Amino acid sequence: MPSGPQTAYQLKVTLSGARPPIWRRLLIEPGTTFQDLHRIIQVAMGWQASHLHLFQTEDGALIGDPAEDFDGMMNFRDEAVVPVSAVLSSEGQTLHYEYDFGDSWEHQIVLEKITSGEAGNEKLPRCIKAVRQCPPEDVGGLHGFYEFLEAMEDMAHPEHIDVRE
Repeated sequence: MPSGPQTAYQLKVTLSGARPPIWRRLLIEPGTTFQDLHRIIQVAMGWQASHLHLFQTEDGALIGDPAEDFDGMMNFRDEAVVPVSAVLSSEGQTLHYEYDFGDSWEHQIVLEKITSGEAGNEKLPRCIKAVRQCPPEDVGGLHGFYEFLEAMEDMAHPEHIDVRE
């Protein structure tokens, strides 16, 4: 148990291009690795972490799993050892996060606030706000998601029964 006030990063993770917006507000420890941030985002969005992913910093550096960079061409920084605080240190800084290169779920991550003591003794990480449900896995990106929603809402749609299952 930490003895002093706990510092936390308040991040807003927004699914790019979604209208109306889909986003999560997270509190994490600054020392959280990018590997753990990926897992935290997956849980917050309701996904299964079954696809490739990467983070891209404002200066274009890539952070990911080196095992996913088979030929070394991407030159990933190892997400298992890079803490978020090594990249984000000032409020307003942003990151790009992409999950599932086929469906291309792109997200903007903003360091909204660095809190000191406001996190209290509550355990981190935490999702403190969620706006709208995230699309299901393997639905075909945003275009596929909107088609999915259309079929779900219309009982006469030819794919209604399939998407409900």
